[in-house]
Amino acid sequence: MDKAETSKSAARVPFRIVLASVVGLWATYLVLMTLRAELLGMENAGEMFERRLIASAIGILITLGLWVVLRAFDTKPLWAKTCAALVFALPAALLSMQANRMVFADLQSQLNDQVLRELVETSGVSQEDVDDAQLQGISQFMQRGNLQYIVEITFSRYFMMLAWCALYLALLSGERARVAERREQQFRSAAKAAELKSLRYQVNPHFLFNTLNSLSALVLTDKKQAAEKMIQMISTFYRRSLADDTTADVPLREEIAQQKLYLDIEAVRFPMRLVADYDIPEDLEDALIPGMILQPLVENSVKHAVAPSAGQVTIRISAREEYGRLVVTVSDNGTSARDSEEVRPGFGIGLNNVHERLEARFGNEATVASGHSPDGFVTHLRLPLLRMREQVAA
Repeated sequence: MDKAETSKSAARVPFRIVLASVVGLWATYLVLMTLRAELLGMENAGEMFERRLIASAIGILITLGLWVVLRAFDTKPLWAKTCAALVFALPAALLSMQANRMVFADLQSQLNDQVLRELVETSGVSQEDVDDAQLQGISQFMQRGNLQYIVEITFSRYFMMLAWCALYLALLSGERARVAERREQQFRSAAKAAELKSLRYQVNPHFLFNTLNSLSALVLTDKKQAAEKMIQMISTFYRRSLADDTTADVPLREEIAQQKLYLDIEAVRFPMRLVADYDIPEDLEDALIPGMILQPLVENSVKHAVAPSAGQVTIRISAREEYGRLVVTVSDNGTSARDSEEVRPGFGIGLNNVHERLEARFGNEATVASGHSPDGFVTHLRLPLLRMREQVAA
């Protein structure tokens, strides 16, 4: 619950976006008012533009002040933000109106004097002959005109402030949506990483169980030197495999080196029966592949081809590029593979692990094909060809 509240409070509209929206609002006002003056043919258009520019700059500062107040309501419910906008937009509009009056004060005074002269002229008497009653009537008329001007300006500014508040709330909602989307993506990535780790950790216990059985057999048969050699290789194997990020891809050369070390360990147990062959083109050595992805395949070849065979069995690991994709093949020529048309007993668990890891990493872009061949048993992994140098550049 605390994490959700923290994420919610972190959803803020960046200041540069707020500033751009405020400047855009007042720039639009400046353009429209200038265009209106030109269309109506108002006098002193140049001087009016300069003063309008000053009023717009002050309006930008007032609107930013309104944003500072509204920002305190970012984490509040929508009704609270709406009420705050309705309430605080009014004093902002009054400040903007007052700033506008101050900027145009001398021009307004000149306009009032001109109106006074026109009213006196229409009365048919000179300005010196106008009595107090007439002056009072003219003054009241002009005050009503000024009050109407103030009300109109205030309402127009209030509308502008509310329009910007609506824009700000829309921007805030958009930012919240982006934060939620990023958080959802983080959750998906975390779930995917957990799945990859779980599948990867399924490999190591199974391998450890088999190697410990092999080590036990060497000890029981009093093959001390072979047992010591196997212990050293097992230690090296686990030091390398556990040092890497369990969810990270590794260069193909490192994966092949791990499998070579594993087959060297098994060769201690089957010195006359196990032969390993590797065909990895040099230009594919930096291709990326999920770490330990070949382990279940190689391990099953040892278990189901080498162990039950009385003769020599070759396990071959090869790689090639095919239509812009990486194809890695693990095969053997064990005779037991030809004894049945069914998939090797127990092989489905390891193959399923490989399939699930590739699906978690690449989705539908990776495939696994496994079955009997004229020479024995073969498994092909087809996955996107990613280069180590490309990942570093990205």
